Amino acid sequence: MDDFDLKLLNALQDDGRLTNLELAARIGLSPSQCSRRRAALEKSGVIHSYHAVLANQAVGLDVLVFVQVSLATQSPDSGQAFAKLIGGVEEVQEVYSLTGEADFLVKLVVPDLKTLSRILNEVFLPHRSIGRVRTSVVLERVKQTMRLPLRHLLGKGETQTARQRTSSRHKRPPKK
Repeated sequence: MDDFDLKLLNALQDDGRLTNLELAARIGLSPSQCSRRRAALEKSGVIHSYHAVLANQAVGLDVLVFVQVSLATQSPDSGQAFAKLIGGVEEVQEVYSLTGEADFLVKLVVPDLKTLSRILNEVFLPHRSIGRVRTSVVLERVKQTMRLPLRHLLGKGETQTARQRTSSRHKRPPKK
């Protein structure tokens, strides 16, 4: 990955709807070079997908909630049963398996507290895999981003390219 790839990724993180022509102009490549690089990044899985990000409050989903879940037992069956349960709950946006006190952190978005109560009391609490639930309602979202930090990649491609140039200049001729 070189500086052009990083510029391309940053530009797409800013606006995933850029046309190839706009993207090429923004990063300083020809459209064909830009297209090839973008396709390679998609094929390698660096670019995972393109989608629209909806504003939750604009569609009536005003309550953001984090639920810490501790399993009833520490077994693969409990973990699989819990994963199956949350897979069927549309309001669940993200789930993380954790170290520490809770086994999972679940992010939900719901229209109101009544809906949250229904999900907790009718879905989570009666389920055999769940031992304990701790719920936190978000009062204010301080920061939200889908943008991944790429700063750690700066110079990696450039350093590798510079090393290749330097090593090719300093190669010794074969012995006769």
